[in-house]
Amino acid sequence: MSLFSEADEHRISAAIAEAERTTSGEIVVVVAARSDGYHYVPPLIGAAVALFVPWLLIYFTLLDMRTIYLIQLAVFALVTILLMPAPIRTALVPTGIKRRHAHRRAIEQFLVQSLHTTESRTGVLLFVSVAERFAEIVADKAIAELVPRATWQGIIDELTGAIAARRPTEGFIEAIHAIGAVLAEHYPPGSGDPNELPDHLIVLG
Repeated sequence: MSLFSEADEHRISAAIAEAERTTSGEIVVVVAARSDGYHYVPPLIGAAVALFVPWLLIYFTLLDMRTIYLIQLAVFALVTILLMPAPIRTALVPTGIKRRHAHRRAIEQFLVQSLHTTESRTGVLLFVSVAERFAEIVADKAIAELVPRATWQGIIDELTGAIAARRPTEGFIEAIHAIGAVLAEHYPPGSGDPNELPDHLIVLG
């Protein structure tokens, strides 16, 4: 993961700890390199391209069927290999599909990081999936009922703007403080559970 240096990760972890001192809510930050491998994409496109090869060769050449079949297999293999590098196969996936995969990963991480287990149900996940260029805030039941979705989206918009401006670390720190301020408004220190979840940045390969 090249988005952060080790020093940047420490700064973000410190921001999480600082924000949590202002609230009894819980903040977890997860950054994933990607939400899916999309390994099915190259062979799928390779198969689609290879399906057209026999028709072209039958109509425009005098090759026998065995040769045409071998060429078809070679085209399938070549296209699959050429499209297999991760940046290429990810770029070929429609945006809507990538967003669905990233959203699913966000929900998985909400559960994996045990944000749904806090007694007061005030956990908030800040999730970013780099390859999909996707960011989302997932809030547990108690805080989600109090905070409009537009509030979380505003924080996400500021974060993605900072990332686009090549200020990812500052963007994350600002987003964490903004989440902390929202939590503090509804759940100030001492109004709920003690610190139950890790305060450090979680980076997934």
